[in-house]
Amino acid sequence: MAQSHHRRTVIIAPPPTPNGDLHVGHLAGPYLACDVYARYLRATGRDVIYTTGTDDSQTYVVASARRLGTTPEALADKSWHDIRSTLAATGMKVDGFAPFDDGYRGTVLDFVGALHAEGRFRQRTVRFPYSEKTGEFLMEGLVSGECPECLAESRGGLCEACGHPNNFDELINPRSTVDPADVLTTREATILVLPLEEYREQLTAYYASNSVKLRPHTRQLVSEVLARPLPDFPITYPTAWGIPAPFPETPGQTINAWVEGMPASMYCTAHAQRELGEEPAANDALWLSEQSIELVYFLGFDNVYFWGMTHLALLLAHQGRYITPAAIVSNEFYELENEKFSTSKGHVVWGRDLVAEVPRDLVRFYLALTAPEHQRTNFSRAALEKITNERLTVPWNNLVVRLGKALAELGAVGRPLPVSDEGRRRATTMIRRFESTYELNGYSLTRAADLIVGQLSRLQERSVQLANVLDGNAPTLLGDLFLEARTLLAAAAPILVDLADSAARSEDFEIELSVAACDVTQVVPFMLPLLSSTVSAG
Repeated sequence: MAQSHHRRTVIIAPPPTPNGDLHVGHLAGPYLACDVYARYLRATGRDVIYTTGTDDSQTYVVASARRLGTTPEALADKSWHDIRSTLAATGMKVDGFAPFDDGYRGTVLDFVGALHAEGRFRQRTVRFPYSEKTGEFLMEGLVSGECPECLAESRGGLCEACGHPNNFDELINPRSTVDPADVLTTREATILVLPLEEYREQLTAYYASNSVKLRPHTRQLVSEVLARPLPDFPITYPTAWGIPAPFPETPGQTINAWVEGMPASMYCTAHAQRELGEEPAANDALWLSEQSIELVYFLGFDNVYFWGMTHLALLLAHQGRYITPAAIVSNEFYELENEKFSTSKGHVVWGRDLVAEVPRDLVRFYLALTAPEHQRTNFSRAALEKITNERLTVPWNNLVVRLGKALAELGAVGRPLPVSDEGRRRATTMIRRFESTYELNGYSLTRAADLIVGQLSRLQERSVQLANVLDGNAPTLLGDLFLEARTLLAAAAPILVDLADSAARSEDFEIELSVAACDVTQVVPFMLPLLSSTVSAG
């Protein structure tokens, strides 16, 4: 496999909105995908940063705080700590979970200030839904209605169902999300926008070069968006929540939270560097074109338009100063018992609660196996228990017991066992197959988890056959099985993090995810750890 001569990879998960903790639907999307990919890169000797933070400026924070009877500031602060804790509890090894602080705000203002100074923005007078009762313009998370593109229920700014934008007063039958009974009107406001149509040629060229890396639904959305005039992207909003816009044309307005995506990610990257003991020259230093990092986004389909069009256009507007993403890996929605996760309706499973009841390796395995990579998939507690027990825990523990018994019967404890050419070939083949699921050109958590199941089933069958072999071939057969079991454990390590950590604590075992680790003539047998089974609630 590829080693450390690769350029540094920066992996970005979209900052979660701090209006609550992370539920299983969030984790099954970009956060697990990012974590597994980052762990894989580290295991193959590559330099990687996996980072995120929180998206405090979103009006969803305001809407949620009002419904909960608290302040946006208090909700964002509590949620920041809860989210960071949940990521750690579920084994998401984020290199730096950035705070929303003066450094964050300064990075955003520097990013947009440079574009303003270069004349990249335009003034536009547009109409917004308006609450006569509260005297507020409504946008993004403060307003809902029917999507003008697909007619589904949508929030302002973007439709989660079809992925298309709806700016300003484009929602059909707009309603306040805080007070649905409030009768809305519309009012004009003069804001600053980024005219996306001016970046059509560059956006088209980017996707002409990178479309092969996109998942089908994302490719379809990009094609649909580029097939029509590109809408203006609002840079400022007439609302009080967010980072105050410093532009003389828009007094009293704030920066659109979606504008923060790229400078926020730059700040998260710099924060992660500091957590790793580095000291970047500036918060955007690693994103400069001359650094030549490989930038990878993992995100939900509902984020594709912003990250793949508006954010990309903002990077391009800096005229070559910054790198652009090497890959955008999207996922679809994850449902709970075949219904959409809903915090307000109590239809939710919180990530921290689940790993408190079920060993987190089993949670990670099940979320990987059922990951919503190309279509909506479903979380079921009953299915989690059934699938992890039948396909993972029981066969793995049976393999561990049989290998230990065979080792004792042969009197080979502590003695190196020979490995055959065929054993080395099988181990190498295993590594190659896992590589095909972990590398970006074929990245798939579902196929990686399914490969764990398939290889484990194969090894369990061979361990049963071993029990009937007592002749001179037994040491080599056992040596081959130990090599392949070690290889499977190394390949599964990005998903089964606790099992891998338990194995790594053995002085006879070192996880190395490479073909070179398979090229051995003998293997020292070691004590394989057992997997804990699920624990039913109640």
